[in-house]
Amino acid sequence: MSDCLFTRYRAHVLQAVRQIVPDVPDEIAARIELTPTREAAHGDMATNAALLLAKSARRRPAEIAGELAAVLAAVPGVIRAEPAGPGFVNISLAAEEFRALVPTVLARGESFGDSTIGGQQPVNVEYVSANPTGPMHVGHCRGAVVGDALANLMIKAGFAVTKEYYINDAGAQVIALAWATYWRYLQAIGSPLDEEAYAAQVPGGLQYRGDYLIPVGAALAERHGTSLAAPGGGVAAPEVWLETVRTTAVEMMMAAIRDDLAALGVHHDVFTSEAKILAQGVPDSAIARLGQMGLLYEGVLEPPKGKLPEDWEARPQTLFRSTEFGDDIDRPLRKSDGSNTYFANDIGYHADKAARGAALMIDVWGADHGGYVSRMKAAVAALVGGQSELAVLLCQIVRIVRNGEPVRMSKRAGTFVTLRDLIDEVGRDAVRFTMLTRKADAQMEFDLDQVVAQTRDNPVFYVQYAHARCRSVLRAAAALLGDDAVRPAQLAGVDLATLAGDAEIDTLRRIAQWPRVVEAAATAREPHRVAFYLQDLAGDFHALWNRGRDETTLRFLQEDAPDVTRAKVALVESIATTIRSGLAVLGVEPVEEMR
Repeated sequence: MSDCLFTRYRAHVLQAVRQIVPDVPDEIAARIELTPTREAAHGDMATNAALLLAKSARRRPAEIAGELAAVLAAVPGVIRAEPAGPGFVNISLAAEEFRALVPTVLARGESFGDSTIGGQQPVNVEYVSANPTGPMHVGHCRGAVVGDALANLMIKAGFAVTKEYYINDAGAQVIALAWATYWRYLQAIGSPLDEEAYAAQVPGGLQYRGDYLIPVGAALAERHGTSLAAPGGGVAAPEVWLETVRTTAVEMMMAAIRDDLAALGVHHDVFTSEAKILAQGVPDSAIARLGQMGLLYEGVLEPPKGKLPEDWEARPQTLFRSTEFGDDIDRPLRKSDGSNTYFANDIGYHADKAARGAALMIDVWGADHGGYVSRMKAAVAALVGGQSELAVLLCQIVRIVRNGEPVRMSKRAGTFVTLRDLIDEVGRDAVRFTMLTRKADAQMEFDLDQVVAQTRDNPVFYVQYAHARCRSVLRAAAALLGDDAVRPAQLAGVDLATLAGDAEIDTLRRIAQWPRVVEAAATAREPHRVAFYLQDLAGDFHALWNRGRDETTLRFLQEDAPDVTRAKVALVESIATTIRSGLAVLGVEPVEEMR
């Protein structure tokens, strides 16, 4: 049986629908929803079935809603079903339906809410994928957290998820990194050159000047001595040192990035190298396939309005007919000199992911890549349409502030605030939870003062404090009733009839929504819904806690009524378990006690 009360009652709704409209089309039945009502006065659940059936049945929605309500009112567990509005049906359930969920929660533990809707469909979630040209900075943080939480959410919803990081270790930026690292190497061997004299010899100038490359230069000096430099510590020809320096710099930068991600609680299953993809000829193979499909031609694009992109040339290029797949213009795959564009390499990478079996590819990108979405979707549709689907999640920038002012830049990084600086200041849990308190495509401010404040305005504190309070109740209950009496297996068998107060039933209603939140958030690819849900559940518990101080019947521990106490402790354990289940999706640790 499904953990989801909404799934179970939706089955009753569908049965009622087919009783009234026997030949309801499958595509309409699939769109019938059963959702929580917005107001408790309207019941526990509402369905849109009558609205969807009206057209095909050629009947008024209100008429169908009345018949549906009459059928649903007879379903065991339903105490009231009423037509509402233009064609909805509101359903109220007996309190016992919610109390009956407690043994399920206690038996499932943190796996409560796990779903099978994913059907183990192979999904590749690719996120972070920062260029290995320096430490992780706060600009990477939101995508890392959103991608990781989304992957966790989809695993919980029953998808077979691969977490992937694409290493952009080819192209001009990595060459620029090599030149910057070579300067640190020259410093390490005591070169007499000063920085500006060296920068004058660098193609395009010295782009990366942060101190984070000093250890890389020192490592090169230790491994190779002066063999990579010209006599006297001068600049040798690139063929002497470039590949060695590039390889070492990327390796050490990726090691630092992995450490930063580990500090954030982010781990990937697969790291794919762009350089390796190129060496294997994957982009060229993808281009050849597009050519065989008649989707390439030689042409000159009109110059775009505004800033010219790097891949635009006023000369003939190999163009992909991306407009045939929903893009606004055709896109260049090869420049006039025959070299591939960045887009061509990305096409090859996505073809590789599809070839590895990803039925759904989800890319988490920064909002500045929004203009890239339509062309990438067009390429995937052309190459692997039907075999794989591409979805893109865009994350807006995060502004770090203290006292309402932007935080100063990191001296070590040179030009940005590092992710490690942020984690060291406020902690991993605060970073992860806070990054998920807004929808990914909404801009946000990360207020350093607020995320460490112990107030209800701080979401991570509010939720963790609820869990800590739950644990304190359970510790006190163990002292009163004995350790064995408060074990989940024992609590699952207690009589819950005394859980009858409105606040207690409302909290059980909230717990009942968790499996549906998992499914809905995974389907919409919106992990922030989990953070919102946890704040609501924490609010329900804090309200119970506060009312229990004033109302004797709501106190969790009642020495003169052990059966009542056991029922209330079972509720508290269910709340704590559900909070842990949600925090696990977000990658946030539950707290046993607050200091």
